[in-house]
Amino acid sequence: MRLTDTTITNAKPAAKPQRLFDGGGLYLEVAPAGGKWWRLKYRFAGKEKRISLGVYPKVSLTEARTRRDAAKQQLSNGIDPSAARKAQKALRQTAGSTSFEAVAREWFAKHEPKWSQAHAVRVISGLQRDVFPGIGAIEIAQLTPQELLSTVRQIEQRGALETAHRILNLCGQIMRYALATGRAARDISADLRGALPQVEPKPFPTVSKPEQVAELLRAIDAYQGTPEVSSALKLAPLVFVRPGELRKARWKEIDLKTAEWRFTIARSGIEHVVPLSRQAIPLLANLQTLTSHSEYVFPGGRSSSRPMSDNAILAALRNMGISKNAMTGHGFRAMARTILGEILGFRPELIEQQLGNTVETEYGLPASKSSHLRERKKMMQAWADYLDRLKAGSKEPKAAKKPTKKTQEVTAQMNFELF
Repeated sequence: MRLTDTTITNAKPAAKPQRLFDGGGLYLEVAPAGGKWWRLKYRFAGKEKRISLGVYPKVSLTEARTRRDAAKQQLSNGIDPSAARKAQKALRQTAGSTSFEAVAREWFAKHEPKWSQAHAVRVISGLQRDVFPGIGAIEIAQLTPQELLSTVRQIEQRGALETAHRILNLCGQIMRYALATGRAARDISADLRGALPQVEPKPFPTVSKPEQVAELLRAIDAYQGTPEVSSALKLAPLVFVRPGELRKARWKEIDLKTAEWRFTIARSGIEHVVPLSRQAIPLLANLQTLTSHSEYVFPGGRSSSRPMSDNAILAALRNMGISKNAMTGHGFRAMARTILGEILGFRPELIEQQLGNTVETEYGLPASKSSHLRERKKMMQAWADYLDRLKAGSKEPKAAKKPTKKTQEVTAQMNFELF
């Protein structure tokens, strides 16, 4: 029988605690001393648990039922109300804390909604594994470059040099956040520039000689696959975005009138603009008549509510007789970077911006979505025209000179991906 305010008011204390049940696991416990506590009994992972929902009359019957329903909703979502309460308490205790870990978690919480789930997991797991145990408890304003260096050196010593660079980059972002929020005087990670050995570039398999590129493009044009996969293959060299960015492209991000594709880079949270060449527009326009029913430009074969499989383009390349040692989905990016710089002579900063890279170099590459956009539009059209000439068999000039040391340094830095 459900409780009423009258029943609760008239309940008198006894020698032992009394329980007055309302339903759904909610009950009022009347203590021998006269106190009346709201409790919720529930089961989670096969175990019976209880939590307190407050004291009557401060928490009324109506409010107790509201709190019970909220806890039930958590249970339906697979969340243990008791564990969730403990986590909230821990968060309140660390709120306003200035330890490195507290600031890092605050920074992570602000950026996580903009990232993919996989990227967010990589970031927080890297910090929990490699950073927090060593310097997490140190006040961020008191952290020294030597302490930060010791942390990344331990990663380097286990043979994970790329991870050490990535962790140092993450710590730099956290330090700059602390600086912006008034909890640090400066970014100490800047003092460690050059302290770690340079990562030897591991380029993705690709083709970069004009005659090889021409052969690849002709093979793509001749490929007999589904319209979605065929279009993705033809678009990949024109836009040279990351494979995941291409297959997850959404129609709402693409404006055929302005010839722009705008999306947020998952790993950095920065909006990126891909100018669409005259060659890319008809590819997308034709595909729109086929896939506009889906939010994705390249919907999956089994369900239009999901994007194309991450193996679709790779499988197509293999079906065309192109081995994994010759070309990959990432290879279109390396192909564009090499030819745009060494043959077409475009500036490294324009190329890196168009690749969506945000590594800080001596070029001072800005992260703004509109950086050098007019110049990049010209570059993307020149690139598409160059590919057309290669397919047509036109003799193109070879690189006039080897890439400069500065270009090689930028390429080396960019050949490993940030978290």
